[in-house]
Amino acid sequence: MTITRDLLIGGKDTPAASGRTADDLNPYTGEVYATVAAGGPEDVARAVAAADAAFPEWAAVAPFDRRKIFLTAADLLESRAAQAAEIMRHEAGGTAPWAHFNVALAANILREAAAAITAPRGEVLSAQESGALGLAVREPMGVVAAFAPWNAPVILGVRSVAAPLAAGNTVVMKPSEDAPLACGLFVADVLRDAGLPDGVLNVVTNAPEDAAEVAEALIADERVRMVNFTGSTGVGRVVGAHAARHLKPAVLELGGKNAVIVLDDADVDYAVDAAAFSVFMNSGQICMSGDRILVHESLAEEFTEKFTAKVAALPCGDPADPSTVVGPLVRPEAAQRVAALVRDAVAKGATVLTGGGAPEGSVHPATVLSGVTEDMDLYHAEAFGPVCVVATFTADDEAIALANATDHGLTCGIITENGTHGLRVARRIRTGIVHVNDQSVADEPQAPFGGIKQSGYGRFGGRWGIEAFSDTRWITLATQHAHYPF
Repeated sequence: MTITRDLLIGGKDTPAASGRTADDLNPYTGEVYATVAAGGPEDVARAVAAADAAFPEWAAVAPFDRRKIFLTAADLLESRAAQAAEIMRHEAGGTAPWAHFNVALAANILREAAAAITAPRGEVLSAQESGALGLAVREPMGVVAAFAPWNAPVILGVRSVAAPLAAGNTVVMKPSEDAPLACGLFVADVLRDAGLPDGVLNVVTNAPEDAAEVAEALIADERVRMVNFTGSTGVGRVVGAHAARHLKPAVLELGGKNAVIVLDDADVDYAVDAAAFSVFMNSGQICMSGDRILVHESLAEEFTEKFTAKVAALPCGDPADPSTVVGPLVRPEAAQRVAALVRDAVAKGATVLTGGGAPEGSVHPATVLSGVTEDMDLYHAEAFGPVCVVATFTADDEAIALANATDHGLTCGIITENGTHGLRVARRIRTGIVHVNDQSVADEPQAPFGGIKQSGYGRFGGRWGIEAFSDTRWITLATQHAHYPF
């Protein structure tokens, strides 16, 4: 039976003002999985009004009471892991291991947000005047516009709202049209059932053709004080421009063109396993996925042979099959886009080591290429699919130059058995995140997560998330009367 969901505005399930709905499709079967309300600018205005009205009371909630809601939500989310896996499989083609990873990390994001609520914030400042006390305090901003993507829907749905809510803000969320349940309404249901007051979190779903209009209306509303976006660099650039036009700060977590570097002192078998996970987890549809595997020439032959054999054996297909590693991409069009990148590279001289060929619906074969050069689209474009390039280097300087030869700067993995060697290389990599003796895909809720260059700006995680979604105010207290010149 098809699921039907309305918007969530002011704590109530509400149809779109227009009465329109949008279909939510299963990427593997192409069948309609759910029907959601197709919200428009009028619905955005209603949602923002509800969030704005709820803000003063939510900001004043005692820290320990607010923290209790987050801790309850974390436990509830874990108890609903099976439901989350079912939604992710039907809505985003997610395999069961990926779904359960989503739930586990998202629950810990909620727990970390709960801890941040009662953590010390602010500073006591030295003062110029005798007898004066200066304070730098963090205070909530107001209504936050949150955009949640489809690819890690439970993780990124929770992350889009956790820090803003923990800081005392209220939120209007626009979930991706490709996973409006998993990254939007499912997350909101958990928080609502945990005791989040009405109007503190509102969700406006929309039809794909209305996405730009809905996003612009949300960002432009004068009651919205900040924008929180996770998604592609192309869309993030548009969102950032809209926010700047209205003088609103934004946190943008965007795409990556990430490298996994296998140094000459690496354990080859470990490097093969690490690289395979980095590239093919969730079919490569992770902003941290390893698009480029850079291998020292002394290990290249052994690594490439073992890596290619491992990738060729990865089970592909139905996400309902427990053995599946490479499931469907989010849409058939996404699989065709990846196939076009591979075709372009091959036509210009690249070699397919395994995979390639035409996708079957939304499923693209796990693919490894070599000989990819700067004139090929894949050299520059984020693959965001089950595809990677293997290249070699002769010295650390060359590996560093290759890793940095991109407009993106999100993450990097450096495989080595020598931590000192790895750290020397890591310090020269221009990314927001580097993992030594690990691959590129990792996230921990207490750590600062975010990129540089065209991978965005701002940070999630721990105190950095609270700082991103709060204002710093200077408050002074004079303990004696001041003297004025007139």
